[in-house]
Amino acid sequence: QVQVVESGGGLVQAGGSLRLSCAASRRIYMFNRMAWYRQAPGKQRDLVASILSNSSTNYADTVKGRFTISRDIGKNTVNLQMNSLKPEDTAVYYCMVAISLNTYWGQGTQVTVSS
Repeated sequence: QVQVVESGGGLVQAGGSLRLSCAASRRIYMFNRMAWYRQAPGKQRDLVASILSNSSTNYADTVKGRFTISRDIGKNTVNLQMNSLKPEDTAVYYCMVAISLNTYWGQGTQVTVSS
């Protein structure tokens, strides 16, 4: 079992920035994929950004150019830097890590962007 904990959410005005962090109970180099998802009220959970063990990244079209996913091996975290935030970015953000076909999720952190 792998424990995943997100942090860094909060309330920010439109145009502002937030940095989310995800800590896991195993060394992150063990994970073949790490990702951030988000879920707004009444909507499905969608992929925001992902990073593979070879550092290849992928982003949803809605966040390209504004969000950056990265891994910090020393701190054993995967981070999501969110800039130029919009009200439509408001959601609960979840971290997911994968080892082979097994996935592990955190409890989520709320991000609210006011207009």
